[in-house]
Amino acid sequence: MKRLRRLKINSELREMLQETILRKESLIAPLFVVHGSGIKNPVKSMPGVYQLSVDNILEEAKALRDAGIKSILLFGIPLIKDELGSEAAQDSGIIQQAVRALKAAVPEMILITDVCLCEYTSHGHCGIVENGLILNDKTAQHLAAMAVSHARAGADMVAPSDMMDGTVAAIRMALDTAGFESLPIMAYAAKFASALYAPFREAAQSRPEFGDRKSHQLNSANRREAMRSLERCAEEGADILMVKPALPYLDILSCARERFTLPLAAYQVSGEYSMITAAGANGYIDSNAVMLETLMAIKRAGADLIITYFAKQFAALQ
Repeated sequence: MKRLRRLKINSELREMLQETILRKESLIAPLFVVHGSGIKNPVKSMPGVYQLSVDNILEEAKALRDAGIKSILLFGIPLIKDELGSEAAQDSGIIQQAVRALKAAVPEMILITDVCLCEYTSHGHCGIVENGLILNDKTAQHLAAMAVSHARAGADMVAPSDMMDGTVAAIRMALDTAGFESLPIMAYAAKFASALYAPFREAAQSRPEFGDRKSHQLNSANRREAMRSLERCAEEGADILMVKPALPYLDILSCARERFTLPLAAYQVSGEYSMITAAGANGYIDSNAVMLETLMAIKRAGADLIITYFAKQFAALQ
């Protein structure tokens, strides 16, 4: 008889034989930054998550560093939105201000900046819109300028999340031309059109004013299309490929791990966080246990890096 329990009865032996190890150093904490000072606006649909002014972002970054988290992903909310998302590429923009301040205060923290126009445009879409349509190539050029401005401010990595064709190539060329050949790109390569983004859109104030994002984000039913999208970003020069959301798309993540040798990131998105947090607050589940289980599942499926709003909470349990 096969007795698998022989290796399970002793807790020390179970620990020795654990196949997947999840480390706080592989987690990335997303943060939302706004203009002003002394601002800490709670995001109603994401308990424990806030819109923070630069002074408070510095304090949060220091707390994350002290907890052992090595990287943050920054999302900016501009002072004024317009149809072109003009603030996105300005050196005086909110992300650029935050990056400069963070590099001065917490130089060891790896700063990754989101590169997309949805937070900056008055219509809430991810690119330049004309006659109700997002213009692919014009958007890619705007995003390339945005990425270069982030690099000038001191970003350690840029993360285009728009899902336009050719954006990664445009950003790579722009960065290289501007002298940032060594700056890596983490591409939102398999980003699905998901209902799980709703809390994020409250936090980033990025709900589209009309239509949806299905013209460029992936259909949740399409696995082969996701592989093509990942391959496209790899060919265009991405250094890290991301799957988003994480838990509902572990099959995509696992398939990508088998197919690509590039590092993989997975984004445990706002809806995933909010569901676990709300269920825990109501006593339906042990939220810490479910957090640990879901993060381990994402890691086991093949993620090298995990972007999660639970980063500090996880670190506190280690």
